[in-house]
Amino acid sequence: MKSKPHTAEHRLAPAEQSDTIGAIVVNFQTPDLLVVAVESFRRFYPKIPLIVVDNGSRDRSRHVVMELEEQWPRVTLPLLLEENVHHGPALHRALQMASQDHIYIFDSDTIAMRGGFLEEMATILEEDPVAYAVGLADSSNKRGFLTPGGVPFTRTAYMMIRRSMYLDLPPFVHHGQPTLANFTGAAGRGYAVRSFPIETYVKHLGRGTASRFGYGLGIRSKLDYVLNKLGL
Repeated sequence: MKSKPHTAEHRLAPAEQSDTIGAIVVNFQTPDLLVVAVESFRRFYPKIPLIVVDNGSRDRSRHVVMELEEQWPRVTLPLLLEENVHHGPALHRALQMASQDHIYIFDSDTIAMRGGFLEEMATILEEDPVAYAVGLADSSNKRGFLTPGGVPFTRTAYMMIRRSMYLDLPPFVHHGQPTLANFTGAAGRGYAVRSFPIETYVKHLGRGTASRFGYGLGIRSKLDYVLNKLGL
């Protein structure tokens, strides 16, 4: 179900006037991408609380995260993990740390091109009590492969979720689609995914981290691929 866009007559309050909106980005050894992602986000939202997770990097990433905190003090919150727990579990730890209810999650290989999206996405959640997630909507089968009519989800590269609902669902995990169990649980609870054209506001380069370091899934990923091909 697509959400109706707000008209010029229905102007939204700036996101930074809200105490319910926060954001999370996870980095693993791509400080060059992280800086662009955060600085482009901050161009439009300089005061939104942002948790920047470094996922056990062994390069200069931690130094970059601390520089970002110095550049935007009190609203940039570093979460420095000692080891790479992978993307889904890192997001989970940040969601446990956050205090806002409407959390915008974006990848380190995204670039915000214009503002206004946080206001629109948060309004969708506020006006729809069963809405759990807002963003680029799709659906997948039980193994995480895109399938029409499957489990509805929003792309993790740029989505907003309701934290209060998240904490009552299966957490994000280490998987090719880390939100699969979470969104499956959300669907079972009757929670809804709402479509929003976030890709017209934010550019996703795609596979920014995975192209350099892979997914670290090992045999499990290959097994899911084979079983999916077999329709199992």
